[in-house]
Amino acid sequence: MQTIRQLDALRAVLAEWRGAGARIALVPTMGALHAGHIALVEAAKRAADKVVASIFVNPKQFGPNEDLARYPRRELQDQRMLAEAGCALLWLPGVEEMYPAGFATNIAVGGVSAPLEGADRPGHFDGVATVVAKLFNQIRPDVALFGEKDFQQLAVIRRLVRDLDFGIEIIGVPTQRDDDGLALSSRNAYLVGEDRAKAVALPRALGVAARSIARGGAVATALDTAREALLSGGFDSVDYIALVDAETLAPPTDLARPLRLLAAARIAGTRLIDNIAVEIAPQG
Repeated sequence: MQTIRQLDALRAVLAEWRGAGARIALVPTMGALHAGHIALVEAAKRAADKVVASIFVNPKQFGPNEDLARYPRRELQDQRMLAEAGCALLWLPGVEEMYPAGFATNIAVGGVSAPLEGADRPGHFDGVATVVAKLFNQIRPDVALFGEKDFQQLAVIRRLVRDLDFGIEIIGVPTQRDDDGLALSSRNAYLVGEDRAKAVALPRALGVAARSIARGGAVATALDTAREALLSGGFDSVDYIALVDAETLAPPTDLARPLRLLAAARIAGTRLIDNIAVEIAPQG
């Protein structure tokens, strides 16, 4: 696996691959890799001839009181994991390479970015959209893969690609989970001992709520019950728990459309997100 930190060198390698007719896949990450990221690489290998992974802890998507400074960074371990997974190239730019002096452009995606994470973390999705657009322009992949754990982020990127005519196939890869059901996340590293054990209340509460709604139970009751289960199960607070249309991220107006239950909650100073599909059986 090649590791490249300068844009000119990156473009030279990619031009050579394209000249040979290779189909290129991109797996964007912020590092601190785990099995969920490797699942993205494995899916990328099935979708393309060459896989490029990027690692960049993007300061533009962190708010002023968020965890940019302590976000886990494990460059050597990440490189080893990617090489063993069969990644062909690691794009590892520094902040000065991504945002050189005088950088003044911001990309905002309306609609799907507004509720939930967008409401709780103002500016977050602008940072995501801006860095992803840069990565798309730098690498010009044929396909890019993102995890469904960050479901709203995936919706934002799909809209970005449609609206700006990137011509890139976007593949969402199902959430990878630990044996107890907790969604794999780099931020799980913050949780130890009893706090890690309590964190499983999040997927369990979502599962109970999803089954209740699927059986025809009242949505408001299911959401209130899930919120109470999180708070009684050891979470300090719940930022949101909501049932939304899986495409628009708006409150559902047609329960026959694909639905998603999304939540964000805080435990021991760590903010966790998760989501689950909700399938309501047709009546009659």
